[in-house]
Amino acid sequence: MLRRLPFHHDPNLLVGAATADDAGVYRIDRDRALVQTADFFTPIVDDPFVYGQIAAVNALSDVYAMGGRPLTALNLMGIPTDVVPPSVINAILRGGAAKVKEANCVLIGGHTIRNPEPVFGLAVTGLVSPRRMITNAMARPGDLLVLTKPVGIGIATTGIKRGLTSAALARKAIRLMTQLNSAGSTLAEAGLVRAGVDVTGFGLLGHLISMCRASGVAASIDAGRLPVLSKEVFSLIAKNCVPGGSRDNLAFANHFTEWHAVSDAAKTLITDAQTSGGLLLCVPPRNLDDALRVLRRHQTPVADVIGRIERSRKPSIEVRTENRAREPRRG
Repeated sequence: MLRRLPFHHDPNLLVGAATADDAGVYRIDRDRALVQTADFFTPIVDDPFVYGQIAAVNALSDVYAMGGRPLTALNLMGIPTDVVPPSVINAILRGGAAKVKEANCVLIGGHTIRNPEPVFGLAVTGLVSPRRMITNAMARPGDLLVLTKPVGIGIATTGIKRGLTSAALARKAIRLMTQLNSAGSTLAEAGLVRAGVDVTGFGLLGHLISMCRASGVAASIDAGRLPVLSKEVFSLIAKNCVPGGSRDNLAFANHFTEWHAVSDAAKTLITDAQTSGGLLLCVPPRNLDDALRVLRRHQTPVADVIGRIERSRKPSIEVRTENRAREPRRG
C-alpha cells in the first residue's frame, strides 16, 4: 500500500518511510532536526489512568529510539461517548499527561472523535542532532545487540485480559510498560550507539530484521541470553496464552530466521508482540562499558547483550540457544 503513495523528495528529509524506522526526521539546520511520530492503540489494561500512561510512553519511545528528546505532544483519542463516562475519559488523558510531563515534554492539545472502541495515543515531536541521531540503517558487523526491557510483555498483557496472570506479574508488566526509554537520547548525544529500534508490535525479530534490511547486514541472537519478564510467562505460553499478533510475528519470522536448537517457548518469546517494550541497540564493542553505565544511570530494567550484527549480503537472523533463558536480575 505504501509503495503506491506519492512521496515528495526533500533533501532535508533525513529519515522517511523507506526504511520502516521508528519515526521521521526532518532537518531544520545543521545542528537540529525534528523527530516526528504518532502512535495509539486500544486499552490493554482495565485501569484508565494506567492505560493512558502506557499509551503515552509507547508513543514517546519512538522519539527516544531515534536518539531525540521529546518537545511537544498532541493527544489522539477515539472514544464511544455513549458508553465511556467522562470520568474515565479524564483518567485516560491524565495518565497520558503525567508521562508527557515526566518526559519534560509539553502537551499542546489534541483531537478527539467518536469511535466504537476506545483508542488513545500521542503525536510527538522531538529534537535531535542530525549528526547524532539513531536510525535503523547504520548497524555494522561486530556491533553488539543490547536490550533494555525483558520480553514477554505481550504474553503477560494477554494473560491480564484473560484473568490468568498473578497480581505480581500484572504489576511487573505495568511497571515496565510505564517506564520511559529516555536513555536513548543520552546514548545518542554521547555517540555511544550506532543504530537502534524500540521493540513493539512486530516483536524483537520483526524490528531486528527491519534494521538488518535497512543496514544491509545480518544478525545472530543467543536465545539463552534473553531477559524474560518472569518465569510465570512460560506457564502462560503452555496454556496457549499468546497474542494473535505474536503468532503472526512467528510465522513471518520463519521466512528469514534460521533456528538452531531453539524451543517453541523461546521462539514465542523472541517474536512476542510487545507494548511499550525496550530499546534494541547496536553498540560498538569499544563503547559497551560506557553505554551500560548510561543504561544503569537511567535505571533501565535490564541492559543485556543478546547478540551481534554479522556481515552478510542477505538480511537474515540466526537464533541459537547457548545459555538458558532467564528472568532478569533487575526490573
